Amino acid sequence: VQLQASGGGLVQTGGSLRLSCAASGRTFSSYGMAWFRQAPGKEREFVAAISWSGGMLNYADSVKGRFTISRDNAKNTVYLQMDSLRPEDTAVYYCAADRDPHTIMVLTTRIDDYDYWGQGTQVTVSS
Repeated sequence: VQLQASGGGLVQTGGSLRLSCAASGRTFSSYGMAWFRQAPGKEREFVAAISWSGGMLNYADSVKGRFTISRDNAKNTVYLQMDSLRPEDTAVYYCAADRDPHTIMVLTTRIDDYDYWGQGTQVTVSS
């Protein structure tokens, strides 16, 4: 599967952005999906994950209550709604797909469990 992330940009503290990740292929609903991010000089970190139909969700503590992950399997797209943005949210955001049912079931946060990655979209939050 090929993933294409979009929707990044520059926003002020407290603002909102909605990221999208469009997937190719006809098996999108068989993948668990997630968002990760990587700030300059830091390691890539987990942000949020969603199960096949969206019934199970997982969030990093740093974004709980501010970010919402969702998916539309009819459109082969996963979204990340980001509200109340902070300067520390500044990073390149990546979408990723997991094809292993065992790790999808636990909404894994491990980078190595994800098989496909998008190219990343830059999010910059100004103070």
